[in-house]
Amino acid sequence: MQRILALDTATEACSVALAVGDSVLSDSVISPRGHTARILPMVREVLAEAGLTLGDLDGLAWGCGPGSFTGLRIGTSVVQGLALARDLPVVAVSNLEMLAEGAWREQGAESVLAALDARMGEVYWSAFRRSGTGLMAPVAEERVCAPDQVPAMPADTAWWAVGKGWQAYPEVLRAGQPGTLAGLLPEAVPLARDALPRARLVLAEGGGLAPEQAQPVYLRNRVAEKPGR
Repeated sequence: MQRILALDTATEACSVALAVGDSVLSDSVISPRGHTARILPMVREVLAEAGLTLGDLDGLAWGCGPGSFTGLRIGTSVVQGLALARDLPVVAVSNLEMLAEGAWREQGAESVLAALDARMGEVYWSAFRRSGTGLMAPVAEERVCAPDQVPAMPADTAWWAVGKGWQAYPEVLRAGQPGTLAGLLPEAVPLARDALPRARLVLAEGGGLAPEQAQPVYLRNRVAEKPGR
């Protein structure tokens, strides 16, 4: 029976989840500037609720990005520290994939256009479809770009529009897609529990990273300049 702890601090949502077999305990809070103070107490609380310690786990997972620079550094540092303490493997999961998995879990969405607000007039974006592995698999490369530069996806697919990129730029993103949207979840945020499907598969196959190999995925290498400069 797998025991996996997942955490995420990449966006305004701070969340943790613990899988014990098929059961999941989770907690989340919207706290844009409180991740550093909240994440470790949340980890301790979910472990205590399950009656487990860090040493009882088979591995860890975390939202590796894209997201805020500060949030990604916090999450990566925490997962590295926890994993090093017990020499546990870690699984990096895209925050855009977590959005797609959340849409599947909540709405049964099989095809997802995931967009996070990247600020500076840009979005983090990718597209996902339900695959034969039971996971939401990417069908487009993750990118950071202006909303009007998001590529059009096939019109014969019933896409769900998911994430706060759709809240920030609804008209521009919608205009770029030729097909009919199956549904809209513009307030969705990545949650740690939606990193668990990929973590389960990776760890079951003996995969995962050594703690020191855990690295955030920023997509954007600039924070001070504006697009086009």
